Amino acid sequence: MAGTRTCKRILVVDDDVLMRRMLKQYFTDEGFEVVGAANGSEMRAAMATRTFDIVLLDLVLPGETAGLDLAREIRATSDVPLVMLTGKDDVLDKVIGLEVGADDYICKPFHLREVHARLNAILRRRRAGTAPAAESAAVTTFEGWRLDHERRRLWNPLGTEVELSTGEFDMLHVFVTHPGRVLTRDMLMDLTRNRSREGFDRTIDTQIVRLRRKIENDPKKPILIKSVRGVGYIFTAKPAAPSIGPDR
Repeated sequence: MAGTRTCKRILVVDDDVLMRRMLKQYFTDEGFEVVGAANGSEMRAAMATRTFDIVLLDLVLPGETAGLDLAREIRATSDVPLVMLTGKDDVLDKVIGLEVGADDYICKPFHLREVHARLNAILRRRRAGTAPAAESAAVTTFEGWRLDHERRRLWNPLGTEVELSTGEFDMLHVFVTHPGRVLTRDMLMDLTRNRSREGFDRTIDTQIVRLRRKIENDPKKPILIKSVRGVGYIFTAKPAAPSIGPDR
């Protein structure tokens, strides 16, 4: 029987062998376990035999499966934190990366310490949202939905769990805890701790578009998360006071 894993495991998907070696050496020295993959086939093989705490995925990969396609593939089956690596500081690339479910993006060339800080921030948020089984979970309900703040889980009115990325959960948590209040993009960046994205307003809009797709009956005519023209957004539901919810 395998023992409990004590170090965090990172999957680095990048066709550049020098980049993989550099990231592997650095994060191994920092106490992580690092697995490298040069393409989609190697990524799938790695994920089929191991679980990962975070994935670093190059946006531009040669061959039949591009980085964005692999990101969509990962998000279809897993909520593992996903950070996109890109060689282009292009707004459209960043927006698309976030739309397919990435939790963050980092432009090449980068400082390894910055990558380390970004990964640690994501892992801390994930760790803070995972409550031990013996502890009770604070649950908020709104319009039939149930949001478990400690375990970072969401169920729709039919009782089906809806998977959220780290960014989507953080955004919904902010709205649920600030109902009926107009929140500017600047406020949302502060409250979701996304200042590392250098005030990039469109990341907020992108996260909200993705969140609406998951909780609105008609994302094109939202009633829960409404836009306030020229200002920001408002959460119109009236959440019930947090209660102790049963395990699901």
